[in-house]
Amino acid sequence: MPAWQPTATRETLKSRAQLLAYVRGFFAQRDVLEVETPVLGRHGVTDLNLEGIPAAVTAAGVQGGWLQTSPEYHMKRLLAAGSGSIFQVARVFRNGERGRRHNPEFSMLEWYRTGFDDAALMQEVADLVCGWLACPAPVTLSYRDAVRDLAGFDPMTITDLELSRYCERWLEPGQLADMERDACLDLVMSFVVEPELGRDRPVFITRYPSSQAALARTSDDQGFAVAHRFELYVGGLELCNGYWELTDPEEQRERFANDNRLRTAAGKPEMAIDAALLAALDRGLPECAGVALGLDRLLMLKTGAADIQDVIAFPIERA
Repeated sequence: MPAWQPTATRETLKSRAQLLAYVRGFFAQRDVLEVETPVLGRHGVTDLNLEGIPAAVTAAGVQGGWLQTSPEYHMKRLLAAGSGSIFQVARVFRNGERGRRHNPEFSMLEWYRTGFDDAALMQEVADLVCGWLACPAPVTLSYRDAVRDLAGFDPMTITDLELSRYCERWLEPGQLADMERDACLDLVMSFVVEPELGRDRPVFITRYPSSQAALARTSDDQGFAVAHRFELYVGGLELCNGYWELTDPEEQRERFANDNRLRTAAGKPEMAIDAALLAALDRGLPECAGVALGLDRLLMLKTGAADIQDVIAFPIERA
């Protein structure tokens, strides 16, 4: 029989309640509307690196469904419908993720600011995070410079062969043969770069390769296509992922199709495209920037916890 007691102390649960109150007060001062969207949706995501949890729903002619990996698609439908700037404290789900920093179910703070670009949103992220942690304001470092400084090579110019040889230390030869370039770069970020980020003070990483843009806009930087995407690191811990949002529905369709091509190449099933999201983009997504921030990780930093189970009441083993 599994243990019935919570893994978080009462003091930590109290700190979580204080964090939620702080977040809601932060956005109330800025007149950002709190919303709720479905935890159980009709579609999952196409992203190669995200695995959703399917649901066996039978209701009102709807079959199947997915626990949401993020409230993003539904929140963008609200934006297209004229909601204005919005935020949400959401329960989200990602299959196969369990470790010191991961639980299959976790708390995400996601918000979208109409009229903002990525630079403006980074300032607001800094205000929220540093206001809660009472830490210095973040510095900003490009993805290219971070990899060059910490891994010792240029991620924009290194050849695929050179990159594979660099990653041999972590994988078997057969595994390397099947890995895409971005998957190799992700290994370098995970094992070499990320643990060193934000040790002295928080740091924003910006200007990711355009192949890692996900739902962000892209532009040219010194002859290389880069994404208007940022991540914030504090003490080697990634806290959030933000974008100056892509608003072009045709480019979004192509990105979804490319995601499914990558999934097929990796031996993963294709995912159905969310037609409701594309219809909302066709209607018109306002100029905006959005970000998703892990509340459990933010609480870990506040309390000094080394394991996510210390800041949630019931991790998956006790759920």
